[in-house]
Amino acid sequence: MAGASAAGVMEEVSKLSVDQIRQVKDQVDGELSVLQDSVNNIRTAANRFEMAAKALQNLSQHPNGKKLLVPLTASLYVPGTLQDVEKVLIDVGTGYYIEKSVTDGKDYCDRKINFLKANHEKLMEVASEKRNVAEQVNMVLQAKLRQVMASK
Repeated sequence: MAGASAAGVMEEVSKLSVDQIRQVKDQVDGELSVLQDSVNNIRTAANRFEMAAKALQNLSQHPNGKKLLVPLTASLYVPGTLQDVEKVLIDVGTGYYIEKSVTDGKDYCDRKINFLKANHEKLMEVASEKRNVAEQVNMVLQAKLRQVMASK
């Protein structure tokens, strides 16, 4: 809903009963919640790729044979030794890994970050529009409730 069409839709919403407007409000609020969750998920994923790119940069500065702790989970680390700092395994999703050079790994992370940031911006625009619709529906609901209370 954008521009003039939003005004027309709000005019239609104002013709609904209070219960119907509440249902529309609940639906719009639900959609807004889903959009906000998606925005947060994209932001989290972009942060993870940024951390991975930094880790690759750091890794490339260490010599072969260096002792370090290797993360198995978020809280479990085991001792390890760098064998080859020129090749890394990239997790491309659903349990698939690809061996790449450190430079190609950084490039992969940068492409993913750019993709996620572009989607983040699009979702932010949609969420902003949906937030405006939610506010308008809420205003219509409040006005309708005032009318009902005044007529009693």
